[in-house]
Amino acid sequence: MPPKGKRSFRGKKRKFDERNVQKRPKTKKEKFDLRRSSYVKEREAKNEEIEARRRIVEEEKTRQRLEEADSSEEEEVDPWLLYLSELSGYKHKNLIEKLNKPIVTSSESENEDSNAQNKNETDKKGKKKRKEMKRMKKRNIKEEENEESEADEEFSDQNEEITVSTKENDYEDAETAQEDIGHLRDPFSLHLRNDMDDELYKAVSATPPITETTTLLWPALGNLVCQIPKPASDSNDKTIKVKKLLDDEEKQYTNYGKVPTRIESVDWNKLHVKSQIQNNLIKANYDNVKNTIEKDSAPMTPLQRELFSVINNYQDLHYPGRTFSNADEIRFVYCLHVINHILKTRTKILHHSAKLAKSNRSGMGEVPDEYKDQGLVRPKVLIIVPFKHSCLKIVEMFISILFGEDKGGSVINKLRFMEDFTGNELTMPKKNPKPEDYKLTLQGNIDDKFKIGMAITKKSLKLYTNFYSSDIIIGSPLGLRRVVGAEGEAVRDYDFLSSIELLIMDQIDVVLMQNWDHLYQVLDYMHLQPKKSHDIDYSRLRSWCVNGWTKYYRQTLIFANIETPYINTLLIRKCFNYAGQVKVANALEPGSIRDVTVKVPQVFYRFDASDLCQAIDSRLDFFLKEILPRYSDPIYNHTLIYVPCYFDFVYLRNRMMKEKMSFTMISEYTQDRKVARARDMFFHSDAHFLLYTERWHFWRRTRIKGIRHLIFYQLPTYPHFYSEMCNLMDNLYQNPRSGTEFNMSVTVIYNKFDAISLAQIVGQNRAAKMIESESKVHTIKC
Repeated sequence: MPPKGKRSFRGKKRKFDERNVQKRPKTKKEKFDLRRSSYVKEREAKNEEIEARRRIVEEEKTRQRLEEADSSEEEEVDPWLLYLSELSGYKHKNLIEKLNKPIVTSSESENEDSNAQNKNETDKKGKKKRKEMKRMKKRNIKEEENEESEADEEFSDQNEEITVSTKENDYEDAETAQEDIGHLRDPFSLHLRNDMDDELYKAVSATPPITETTTLLWPALGNLVCQIPKPASDSNDKTIKVKKLLDDEEKQYTNYGKVPTRIESVDWNKLHVKSQIQNNLIKANYDNVKNTIEKDSAPMTPLQRELFSVINNYQDLHYPGRTFSNADEIRFVYCLHVINHILKTRTKILHHSAKLAKSNRSGMGEVPDEYKDQGLVRPKVLIIVPFKHSCLKIVEMFISILFGEDKGGSVINKLRFMEDFTGNELTMPKKNPKPEDYKLTLQGNIDDKFKIGMAITKKSLKLYTNFYSSDIIIGSPLGLRRVVGAEGEAVRDYDFLSSIELLIMDQIDVVLMQNWDHLYQVLDYMHLQPKKSHDIDYSRLRSWCVNGWTKYYRQTLIFANIETPYINTLLIRKCFNYAGQVKVANALEPGSIRDVTVKVPQVFYRFDASDLCQAIDSRLDFFLKEILPRYSDPIYNHTLIYVPCYFDFVYLRNRMMKEKMSFTMISEYTQDRKVARARDMFFHSDAHFLLYTERWHFWRRTRIKGIRHLIFYQLPTYPHFYSEMCNLMDNLYQNPRSGTEFNMSVTVIYNKFDAISLAQIVGQNRAAKMIESESKVHTIKC
């Protein structure tokens, strides 16, 4: 029973007794008043503050105008009209007299009397308002400093043009003056000034180009193969002159390319290096020459002298001998060439601008041919590197060559650059250390999505400039590809590639491990007709730019750690320098096979193919019919298939899944947890095959354990990868419960188009015998 005084509500809802509840009056909701809302009040307060600041500024300007009117009775003249009147030969000087009237606005004319009466009151109020203005300026200092760097990028070129037209009208260069007369000695002017004649154009534009091949042997570089475009009938090497059609003046044509001559002694003046940077070169290159400076006092190493002999001759260069030890030497040489090229370009433009300003030649038809020194757009140099760390090293070298050291203010936006291009480094494991080449290749910031423009002035290096205000552009293939875009994209731009005169590709072999198609897409959009004018001075356009011959004047420098057919194809399809190209081709002996430490028979199978397209299908057929059935036997358990190309990897994966084979796979797109599972299955005999891509090995360098049989579907891109994979078959990495050391093998598939890769592995002499031999099977025992 429930206690007395309480009503039971078992199974029912308890009723609410409304009689004992006092009725409370409901609060009435007030209507929403827009004028009293918080955000409206904040907006009104901001508007009042802005209005107060505007009044202060207007009153300050009014006070200054009154002071200027009282202090001097001189009439105001437009400064640009005053500048034009000072130019010699200016005809409309009466325009100055017509416009020699005081500039009065409508507000001034209305309030002129009241301002004169209240002048004393305005001066008293001005003191108080000046203090308020100072306080407000202090508040806006930080905002202005942040905006200065961005505004400087857009305004720098306009400011530079004004400087050229006013302060530097008297700037003249003696060397450029001599070249204008016709005394050409500098390779820069010899290469870029004159047009090609018809015979040379036919030789360069032919497919393939008509060239003359010469072989040189230099101490440091070794064998040089020089290919110089020349017509079939070359009477002499002197400058060819023919008469114009419309007048009797003679037109000079450019010289044909010549075989480079080796620099014996370094004289910066004879090498036509600008005097502005000569004093900084020894310090910038000291780390490279400090070991040899006691024996040889030359400011360049023997390798640098020979490289500069070719580069300063404005010929294309392919050097596949780049190593981690000579990387800094190579970087100094091409950075010196870039800075020298840009400074000479700037000097010529300033000199010719000064001469034109004096002679009053500003019309289209009045500019002489020797004064035509500009391209379709401003950027002249494009440097393609794979990582941000490589870009950082290049910019640091630029600073050393230009200024010796950054004295503060000479490099604009340097702090921003250091924040963006440092950090993001890989942490190298200590327990299982990576190979030394892996650490050196992936050191520093390895971000591969970047691009940066920079402009060089007389006393500064400006970073993060707009592409069309830049002299030099540095970027990765991916970073540039995102700007260039693809067909069908709404936002894309590639006009900045129209007038590139110097293209440098360093560490180009690493791009093969990123995405080679990105590089080709960027190169495909070079030297096209711009869609916009981009402030072009048409009167000073080089005639070969107008003719669309820029690609024949572009110099291309390629530096790589290895030699590959991809780079050789790039030279053939994308490099058309009329001065010729030089390729370093040294004998590849004895090959990376000497670094194999395991005693396993290595069998090389050759298949036939008539061309490269057929080689892809023939390789697949040969593998599926001859190799894969043999290794599908349970005796050949623990078989790793090394696949360099991802497309081949996808086809093999689909084929093996279709035939329901026991396999697992590791590629550059495999997640880490799946990689660990695949390695475990392969080591414990749960999977018969392991499909393994080359890019994964390049970026991760994983030690795969349990390999008993190794199949190279195609020869590795890097020759040392062959010995690394073979050495993973050592007993240290084997599962003792699956197989013995007598049941191990290495199988390689190749054809005649793999000659370069084969020579880097087995040596050039042995590779030639293996390709020309009648036998299609060759066994090598270490």
